Amino acid sequence: MIAAIRSHGFRVLIADDNSPDGTGEIADRLADVAVQVLHRPGKQGLGRAYADAFDRLARDETVSIICQIDADFSHDPHDLPRLVAAVRNGADLAIGSRYVPGGATPDWPMHRRWLSLGGNRYANVMLGLKVYDCTAGFRAWRAPKLHGLGVGSAEASGYGFQVEMTRRARQAGLGIAELPILFRDRRFGTSKMGLPIVVEAMWLVTRWGLARRLGAGNQTRVG
Repeated sequence: MIAAIRSHGFRVLIADDNSPDGTGEIADRLADVAVQVLHRPGKQGLGRAYADAFDRLARDETVSIICQIDADFSHDPHDLPRLVAAVRNGADLAIGSRYVPGGATPDWPMHRRWLSLGGNRYANVMLGLKVYDCTAGFRAWRAPKLHGLGVGSAEASGYGFQVEMTRRARQAGLGIAELPILFRDRRFGTSKMGLPIVVEAMWLVTRWGLARRLGAGNQTRVG
């Protein structure tokens, strides 16, 4: 994965949560001027790992675009230049989307696709995101805009983090572009998607959605 990303000239920051499989040690051996490693004390969830990584990148004035990508080749690193180009052409957030025309999940069984589509539809109905793939983890951000979203205060520790950041981007009026990608089954590793992560995401989306609807109702009554 690092070699594939570096082949496009991009720098890499690896966030390691004291992985018991030796990921941190391997990352340290690969580290150089273009590959950095962020060691965290233990497993605190995807959201906190992203938040800490984004905070570290915020201190680097040479970073203008920040990308997120899964390291199991579900996301194709060769799509990175397209996402970066979308930001350079005006988007504040470019999402590699499975659900816009041209996007696909060719290796998924139907039940998994419908579960993912259902989660996205529910988040859109509750939060008014107007984003086809708000749970996507393949993204490019305009760095100053991302840092202005207060990522350190994100509530979600699991995959709901992607929805939360999409929500914050929409609330902040950021320009969002979705680019089609093919999402493949992982080539390495196993999924960390468990029931507690799903429950957290559903609970947060429901709470945010109810707050949004109550807020709109209050504004209507005041008017």
